[in-house]
Amino acid sequence: MTVHAQRRGSHSAVEVVTRETMDHFVAGTSPMQILALTTPGANFASDDAFGLDTVANTLYVRGFNQTQLGVSLDGIPMGGQGFHNWNGLGVDQMEIQENITSLTMSQGAGALDTPSAQMLGGAITFTSADPSDKAGGQISQLFGSYNGFRTFGRVDSGKLNSSGTKFYAAYARTDQDLWKGYGDQQEQQANFKLVQPVGDRGKITAVFDYSNFEQYNYLSLTKNMWQKMGRNTTYLKPNYALAKEYAYYAQNGGVPPGLEGVLSNDEIGDYAYDSSQTQRNYLSAITGEFQLFPNVTSKTIAYAHVSNGDYSASNPFLTSPTSQVPMAMETGHPDVRRLGFVQNFDIHAGHNNDIKTGIWYENDRFNYPMMMYEDGVNTPHSSIADFKNGTTWWADSFNTNTFQFYLQDTYRIIPGMTVEAGFRSLLQTTHGGTSVDNTSSLSSWGVYYSHPASGNLTAANAFLPHFNFDYHFLNQHEVYFDIAENMRAYDYSAQSSSGSAWSGLGSASNPAQTVFDENKKSLRPERTWNYVVGYRFNSHFFSGSADFYHTDYYNRLAAITSGSTGNTYSSFMNVGHETMNGADVAGTFRPLPGLAITNSFSWNDATYEDTHLPYNGGYVSIKGKQQVYYPKFMYKADVSYTWHRATFNFNTTYTSARQMTYTNDEQIPAYWTSNLNVAYDFGKVGFAQSLKTSFGVTNLYNQNYIGGVYGAASVAGDDNANLFAAAPREFFGTIAAQF
Repeated sequence: MTVHAQRRGSHSAVEVVTRETMDHFVAGTSPMQILALTTPGANFASDDAFGLDTVANTLYVRGFNQTQLGVSLDGIPMGGQGFHNWNGLGVDQMEIQENITSLTMSQGAGALDTPSAQMLGGAITFTSADPSDKAGGQISQLFGSYNGFRTFGRVDSGKLNSSGTKFYAAYARTDQDLWKGYGDQQEQQANFKLVQPVGDRGKITAVFDYSNFEQYNYLSLTKNMWQKMGRNTTYLKPNYALAKEYAYYAQNGGVPPGLEGVLSNDEIGDYAYDSSQTQRNYLSAITGEFQLFPNVTSKTIAYAHVSNGDYSASNPFLTSPTSQVPMAMETGHPDVRRLGFVQNFDIHAGHNNDIKTGIWYENDRFNYPMMMYEDGVNTPHSSIADFKNGTTWWADSFNTNTFQFYLQDTYRIIPGMTVEAGFRSLLQTTHGGTSVDNTSSLSSWGVYYSHPASGNLTAANAFLPHFNFDYHFLNQHEVYFDIAENMRAYDYSAQSSSGSAWSGLGSASNPAQTVFDENKKSLRPERTWNYVVGYRFNSHFFSGSADFYHTDYYNRLAAITSGSTGNTYSSFMNVGHETMNGADVAGTFRPLPGLAITNSFSWNDATYEDTHLPYNGGYVSIKGKQQVYYPKFMYKADVSYTWHRATFNFNTTYTSARQMTYTNDEQIPAYWTSNLNVAYDFGKVGFAQSLKTSFGVTNLYNQNYIGGVYGAASVAGDDNANLFAAAPREFFGTIAAQF
């Protein structure tokens, strides 16, 4: 695994991670985690070794997180990659890792042809494998720490007839006990892909992808909980008596005996008995790619994505009315339906011009009812089953229509020198909000204010330009610069969340609807201007690159506490301008055949400009304060050596301290993390065309550090339980065969 030696096709501000690089990691590792370990400027953290937990997973690329990047799979828009997936589908659930042939990361200003309403920074494009021309198959089996177990199998039909019809069907199951606390994490996936050539003019591709991801969650922590109680602190299951005791103190004040001066009453309320999530996804698409004329090709994609699930957690601030237990199970049952199409044209206009243009339309329907289920005197309600007789607390419903048009022209000035210019137009309108609110009739449950709000918001910009210059000279050298303006449409999510225009607004004395209506008068979509200038060198013995980038971030939106003293409430508003400067430097040395040594260094100085941020009835200045959650410095080193059929890979990453709050008064400590992987390919053995074994160690030196972060940052103080301790050292062994 190297930054440059193992890549093919990296150019301008675009990096490519190949299948060969992904094979250097433990089977089933999230492609987002691999991207971060192999790409300067990218940072990924989680709480499990595979990087599959959608709650804790945190990806940043040059200051932008996974909900601010454009993501697509074979041209199919995948929307935001964050938890809940109300407008998209995460890569770890949309495609089995072994079926991804490559991923490209546009680290510059994004990509015009990426269908995305979230793209403020770069764009990630995943490419899935086509069925093989020859009949065959693959199978692999992994065993690992904490009863880790992963099975993958794929069957390729080969060409079935003279027209070239071919398909594959693949299945993967990943299962592992949680490394702390009760429960496990498991995912089942199935991929089907059929390719039907149409003469010599094109082909039709049909795909169906299924995933079922189910896990007991890890507890999110405050910094104090992590430091005082240790990284193994988590949910209280299966100690139901202790959970009821903690819930009593959460509702009535104080802390359990022995925890005085260690945890606050708020932190006791952060503990709960149980939490789990189940996410089910179904993705279907038909793609037609045809050469309409000698110089015109067309690609048409029609897709449908259906998602539903159960997001459960014991709530220690409710009361089960029959048993009078001071807690109850609350479960959100999200239901998402995305329907859309993408139409692209590629036109070769003369010898020096390539024109690309296209449109994208999507309708997204998102429903989220919040149900409550009683806990018994001696037995709690299951968090993963029996959701038939719940009580509806509230329900949210949204309907979103998105339209995008783009046009770009690539002109070859002289051999090796190109200039690309174009723009995209984006329009998104969202209608919805609270459709049901039963709070007033559920006093026996001890319910509290539920933040109901509804209305519509529109984000529109007819001209978002993108300009790129790229020059390859003297065979080994390349210089480039990239400039673009991007806009991100408004987020929408359940009212129990935060960080969107509809979520967590107001208070009992200042209704959410009033706050929403007032916010709407001043809200504007987030916008960025991104500038990148870079240089790349490639030779047999050395490859290197250096990038400098600058971003002007306008209308940055965030959830904050507003209002006057004695009448504070939650709001969502513009927290001002942000300026970002950064640089990435990487170099790969190849002193011996098969040996590659890579080092990279990243620096990012992203600072806020607001001097008058509302907070707790007053105002604070955050001018000059570092952006939350993204490290200022990163260093990555990698050694990869291939000798005959053996492969050795070692990588290590240093991540500097990350700011936890807008005022920078609390930090997530810096950390080192390392991984080791070795593999041996036995070649043809019996009826297997290839037999390979591998052994991997994650978090090699068993570092105790905070990995993923979920949720909006606090303005100040360590009172936000949104940190996840990273997994300890784990061992994995895999045997794989191809037939």
